[in-house]
Amino acid sequence: MQDLALTHTGHLWLFFLLVAGIIILPGMDMAYVMASSLTGGRRSGMAAVSGVVAGGVVHVVMGVLGIGILFKAFPAAFNLMLLTGAVYIAWIGWQLISGAAPLGEVRAGREVTLATSFRRGAINCLLNPKAYLFMLAIFPQFLRPEYGSVWLQAIAMGLIIALTQLAVYGTIALGASGLRLWLRGHHEAQIRLGQAIGVLLILTALWTAWQSWS
Repeated sequence: MQDLALTHTGHLWLFFLLVAGIIILPGMDMAYVMASSLTGGRRSGMAAVSGVVAGGVVHVVMGVLGIGILFKAFPAAFNLMLLTGAVYIAWIGWQLISGAAPLGEVRAGREVTLATSFRRGAINCLLNPKAYLFMLAIFPQFLRPEYGSVWLQAIAMGLIIALTQLAVYGTIALGASGLRLWLRGHHEAQIRLGQAIGVLLILTALWTAWQSWS
């Protein structure tokens, strides 16, 4: 029994390393958290992080319920999900490029509520192809009947995912909010940085769309 517990502990550490490596890679969630913090400040950024974490919880539940099997059986549905995510992230990118979501300041009538930041963060995570690929290819490999209840294992792995997301994306949100304070006195830098992040989001969207057809 003790040997099995040690094996399971090592199993979870390996899972953590894989999760951390994937979350640290730049992607849709990271870009959106940064954009939210730059446009709305620390609270908006952390609301977006909370939304991403909530989306991650939904992914875990879907993984345990075997929703990924449906995507394997109906690849067209998976491709549609990828395209939907691409369009959504491209729309956010265009808002930054066009100035509809200014960095470093909030224009009258354009303030984004915390609930909106949370909702968009959750939607962004739920439409993130990287998360679905993880749930299809990696997550099921770590659910082992010999380690006990599958649901308890899923809860443990879900906590690992949520805490890692909170640590990585929370750090980015706090760092970006500090940069936002500096941007208030540098209008030209606001414009250029907003455009750069917008271009990054659109490039991410194009890559996602390409993946759906490749």
